Amino acid sequence: MRLDKFLSQQLGISRNDVGRELRAELVTVDNEVIKTGAYKLKPDQQVAYDGTILQQLNGPRYFMLNKPQGYVCSTDDPSNPTILYFIDEPVAHKLHSAGRLDIDTTGLVLLTDDGQWSHRITSPKHHCEKTYLVTLEHPISGDIEEKFLAGIQLNGEKTLTKPAQLEIIEPQIVRLTISEGRYHQVKRMFAAVGNYVVELHRERIGEINLDPALGAGEYRALADSEINSIQMPRL
Repeated sequence: MRLDKFLSQQLGISRNDVGRELRAELVTVDNEVIKTGAYKLKPDQQVAYDGTILQQLNGPRYFMLNKPQGYVCSTDDPSNPTILYFIDEPVAHKLHSAGRLDIDTTGLVLLTDDGQWSHRITSPKHHCEKTYLVTLEHPISGDIEEKFLAGIQLNGEKTLTKPAQLEIIEPQIVRLTISEGRYHQVKRMFAAVGNYVVELHRERIGEINLDPALGAGEYRALADSEINSIQMPRL
């Protein structure tokens, strides 16, 4: 990678501003002052700006976050705090969520800078399963499992939802697994059968389960096995 591109990403400034910092001799590579932005960086070289070491990015990154309520799954929002508040990583603004959660929904969010990988999660043709723990306003009736398995007619939709697996844990707490991602789908499915979602918590995306060791607002890098589980579409 060119030095000026790397510095622009790391410092969040334009290439022109990078040139000014280089001319001011504020940038070193392996402790040697470099003044040209065309300098080609190697992965093992150490770059510093004004004495502060900047970390190079070696390939795409993959994280899981236990999202709390009150945060939106975007990189920039003028009205609400975003999930990037919790991510202490270089160039965090380059990360995006692979499948968003509403501001009041909690649980598993996957973040990456690998667009092809996230597409395998979000693309409807891959049918990537997601599992949610749902707290309801009213006790659920016994025939709802069969209705969800047959497909639900959502308000304003022309087609039924794909078969969804419903597990009743308590009269007002259920676990729901869906394989598509229509707008506010879980909330609308329960609304269609006369109930209301009080709390919604995502537990799983594909084969990746939310790490129980992560508290609200905590995150960790994905293991190779978790990353590779998304590599092929689910049939």
